[in-house]
Amino acid sequence: MTVEEADVEPRIEPSADVDDRAVIGAGTLVWHLAQVREHARIGSECVIGRGAYVGPGVVVGDRCKVQNHALVYEPAVLEDGAFVGPAVVFTNDHLPRAVNPDGTLKDGDDWEAVGVTVRTGASIGARAVCVAPVTIGAWAMVAAGAVVTRDVPDHALVVGVPARRVGWVGHAGAPLVAEGDDWRCPTTGRRYALRGTGEHEGLVVR
Repeated sequence: MTVEEADVEPRIEPSADVDDRAVIGAGTLVWHLAQVREHARIGSECVIGRGAYVGPGVVVGDRCKVQNHALVYEPAVLEDGAFVGPAVVFTNDHLPRAVNPDGTLKDGDDWEAVGVTVRTGASIGARAVCVAPVTIGAWAMVAAGAVVTRDVPDHALVVGVPARRVGWVGHAGAPLVAEGDDWRCPTTGRRYALRGTGEHEGLVVR
């Protein structure tokens, strides 16, 4: 295992399984029974919860939280400040099968992994499933138990199976209030404007 900025050592519980080829950032906490696979790269000041799984080559930015028993399969990418709730699952296979058509067991050369991308500050609620390949937009929020099958716009609040947008959220996570052509955060007072249309619709700070 490589430790970045070793003047602030990460804390790794003895029961955690962290591969020697993983990179762990300064100040990161890896809790009991978590597994971090080879070539995974975890940034600084992260929290990897009890029993969480971080797959080979997964990239996790700074100050992210991957909560208890979340399954982050490769080649997922989490940008800075992403939150992955308890028991969340990221898939990574378009056509999941244990065996090939001839009945032989599939191995790594028999399928092409596809990943989930979580943009800066976005949050995935407990037991949600993100079906790759999807992108969760910056500061978006996926409700607990949702099943995400298509990209989520920046600042969108999505719920249900399959997930659908029911509103917008600000940087603080609170639902935004419509005011004329703008949206306002009731917690911070920050204002947002709508940009784009259709699948490319999202909010930006005014």
